[in-house]
Amino acid sequence: MPETIPPPFLEERRQAILGRIQMTGRVAVAELSAMFGVSEVTIRADLQALAEQNLLVRTHGGAVPAVNGINEMALFLRRERQVIEKSRIGTTAAGFVADGDALYLDSSSTSLAIAHHLRPRRHVTVVTNSLEVTRVLYDAAGVELVMLGGALQRTTASLVGGYGLANLEAFNLEKGFFGAHGISLEAGLTDVSTDEAAVKRPLAARCRQVFAVLDATKWGRIGVASFAALSQITTVITDTAAPAHLVAAVKALEIDVILV
Repeated sequence: MPETIPPPFLEERRQAILGRIQMTGRVAVAELSAMFGVSEVTIRADLQALAEQNLLVRTHGGAVPAVNGINEMALFLRRERQVIEKSRIGTTAAGFVADGDALYLDSSSTSLAIAHHLRPRRHVTVVTNSLEVTRVLYDAAGVELVMLGGALQRTTASLVGGYGLANLEAFNLEKGFFGAHGISLEAGLTDVSTDEAAVKRPLAARCRQVFAVLDATKWGRIGVASFAALSQITTVITDTAAPAHLVAAVKALEIDVILV
């Protein structure tokens, strides 16, 4: 029988349903009902709501991934993790941006949280390879947007390949905000996408101040590709659940660590 777990809140349950569909390729109403300890009527309502967002396709007795919605599902899952922590990190990071700054925002969900707070700013230039950051800021009157060209990576809604990086020589990038799959003493900031890392690496080298913006779950993780050494990082903005021994080790390297 499926393992029964305590009933989560609605959005947490729907996120878990998407995660299971992504992992197994299909789900059954009866299975999910037993797993989450809620009625089959509730599960059918969850599946219908997710189907209306094109994140899955209803089937008789369950659901399967939407062929055209798999990438949207990946984005949804990424945005819905550590939402409160990312919001606090985004608010704090945006406080370091001054009018007149030129800065880089990567395609991480934490950078997206920062972008929402930049809409009221005046005379700010934002360089990004993120389609989602662009969507948030495209009609912000005081923000000049510069998009890096490249090939579309659908799972992150970003442009990769580094096309246009040479043109950044015209910009003095004061600050760069970088999310990461992980931060570690051995590998610095890492990503699971070599293509994303290839974009971030030269940008981290160009920014006068490098901000790592990541929640507590990223500490101690190592992704497949490094894009910034700890020696390049000016400030880490993270949440209060970050492991104390790793925070202390990073602080010992004279890197500011802000817990929010």
